[in-house]
Amino acid sequence: MRLKLAAGVLVALAFLIPAAPAMAQAQAPGLDPACQTVERKVYKDIRELITIDLDTATNTEIRVLANQILAEANREQLPVLPDAIQKRLDGTAEDLRAFLKKGVQDAWYVALRIEVGRTLTNAGPNVRDAAQKTLDDGTIDVLRAYLNTGLYEARELDCKSQPTATPTAEPTATPSATPSATTTVVPPSGPAVSPGAPGDGGEGGGLPVTGSDTATVAGIGGVLLLLGGVGFVIGRRRRSRFVA
Repeated sequence: MRLKLAAGVLVALAFLIPAAPAMAQAQAPGLDPACQTVERKVYKDIRELITIDLDTATNTEIRVLANQILAEANREQLPVLPDAIQKRLDGTAEDLRAFLKKGVQDAWYVALRIEVGRTLTNAGPNVRDAAQKTLDDGTIDVLRAYLNTGLYEARELDCKSQPTATPTAEPTATPSATPSATTTVVPPSGPAVSPGAPGDGGEGGGLPVTGSDTATVAGIGGVLLLLGGVGFVIGRRRRSRFVA
């Protein structure tokens, strides 16, 4: 019973042990692909966690070590490695021991290469060159050095080479006078008559009669004149007869 209790305590402590070294390795902020300041992601050397003799360690010590590595892999959000460890934890003690001897570093190596490849997304020329050189070298130490330092140095160079957007002053809209609606007076057809012209009675209040109206008035005047003449002749004849 005491042995099981001690094993449980060790497993619980395994999740707390990586926290302190990770905090000790905290670095200065870096830049993300969008050139925004972010906290650097620190990739711990998992080999430093293996401080026991894997050949002579008890099964409990092996499980504690596996849980420590699993906690660190989950903190770094590594691919491949967490699933590989969990699979061995669910298996036999012998399989877990053999995995920690050799398989854990192989899975960790693959995970680091995948992480380097992920940094190529939206990467600038300096990051692409640094990542390609890292992948060509391929050692675990070079992969970690790039992820912890080289990536941020190359990213800083790319961000500095980007053109700085200079704000342009937008033209201020100046209020313009809105033309008011004007009423255009169309003058009547025909010659204009100035005030005081003949035929307006000296008052300047009317226009001369022209065109068809003039002909009508002239015709009526002629008829009246003719009738007046006829009346005058008839009256004269009656007067002559009365005198005779």
